[in-house]
Amino acid sequence: LSTTLQKISQEAFIPGSNIQRADCPHYSTRTEGLRRINLPGTRATIADCRHDPREKPPLMNKNAVYLLMLEKLEIDLDVLQRAAQTAYEAATHAENIAENKYDTLGLEASYLATGQARRVEEIRQALKNCQAMVLAPFNPAQGIEVGALVNLEAGNGSGQWLFLAPDAAGLKLVQDGQTVTVITPRSPLGAALLGKQPEDEVLINIAGVSQGFTVCEVE
Repeated sequence: LSTTLQKISQEAFIPGSNIQRADCPHYSTRTEGLRRINLPGTRATIADCRHDPREKPPLMNKNAVYLLMLEKLEIDLDVLQRAAQTAYEAATHAENIAENKYDTLGLEASYLATGQARRVEEIRQALKNCQAMVLAPFNPAQGIEVGALVNLEAGNGSGQWLFLAPDAAGLKLVQDGQTVTVITPRSPLGAALLGKQPEDEVLINIAGVSQGFTVCEVE
């Protein structure tokens, strides 16, 4: 057997086998929906959270993710400011002044300018809130809180990286080839994650549909 099986971490038997649980930090007693790994030289299999117990889970640099989020917000703010200025100039241009009640070009330009200006303010506020957040290492005594980088696994075995921030919900970041989604405590999943620990189960209900996740890693 591999050294993974020779070193037994807990006196617990793996469901469906006659071997004890291997030393795998990602093992979960919840086996439904999890893939099973064939162990070399045996007929036994073990369920894992997401990763082969013989391999270390992929690491993610939380500081790099945080800086990337700020950079993305700054870029988005600059682009939107330019768009808002263009929309404002179009709305106030002499050629767009309505000549009769059926001429709506100026009105449409005004609506666009208003929407762009509102979006600029939203991004500016999100950037301000994220710049003010405190980024600290994971504290087991507190559990998951704002500033945590979390790896979750769904019941079907698919994994995802999430960054819990005070604002900028839905922002997509790519770090080390991995997609990280920014969520906030105002979302159902963000609220459910607060205070959780690695290997905890998380359940949320969206539109009457229950969804379950396992916390695999927290930074």
